[in-house]
Amino acid sequence: MRKLFIIGIGTGNREHVTMQAISALNQIDVVFIPTKGDEKAALAAIRHEICDRYISRPVEIREFPILQRNRETPDYRQRVIDWHDMIAQSYGKLFADMPDDANGALLVWGDPGLYDSTLRIVESVKEQTGLAFDIEVIPGITAIQALTAAFAIPLNTIGNPVTITTGRKLVSGWPDGADSVVVMLDGQKTYAQIAPGNIDIYWAAYVGMEQEILISGPLAKVRDKISAAREAARAEHGWIMDIYLLRRTSA
Repeated sequence: MRKLFIIGIGTGNREHVTMQAISALNQIDVVFIPTKGDEKAALAAIRHEICDRYISRPVEIREFPILQRNRETPDYRQRVIDWHDMIAQSYGKLFADMPDDANGALLVWGDPGLYDSTLRIVESVKEQTGLAFDIEVIPGITAIQALTAAFAIPLNTIGNPVTITTGRKLVSGWPDGADSVVVMLDGQKTYAQIAPGNIDIYWAAYVGMEQEILISGPLAKVRDKISAAREAARAEHGWIMDIYLLRRTSA
């Protein structure tokens, strides 16, 4: 039976790749690498470098374009569902072309279990196509781990919870009961839209990569600096990938 490895590869640092991931990479016959657009091209290049560095057996690399999301659909959730359905159709064609006894791999940024839809999409492929294949998930270093390591800070305060959310959710208000909030997938600079109060921010762009940018401090003092750095980085590279931790402090 076909087998698909879904391998977390960390956040752009080639040394984030774990020994377990290297072992999995050396069991595969085909690696599927998405391309299209400045960001995908940059991340595809890193995936190629990881394969070149760690795979010591013959392997086929199959690049494929990722279809763009239809942003005209007004409902956000439906827009994402439709987009995932298109990707699932693309995956189905790729997986169907694998030999019956082949092992394939998708290399997932960060970890497959955190704000990544690969596992949902792959299950949709099974439902849509009836293809039979086993799945093995290899965990990876997350952007959250890379962020806290970069600033040498703990994720949580003593005995308190941490909320992991998106900019879209944070704009509705600070999560109840949390003094530490990690914000991912924030294309709207939500940190600049909330009342800064007694909040510190630890912000990173391209965390773990060579072009990593780190800014931290009281939100009221550094949010404009972050916005300027963010726009400059997007203009330079053509894309931006950032994450930040907000922490309430004592008055």
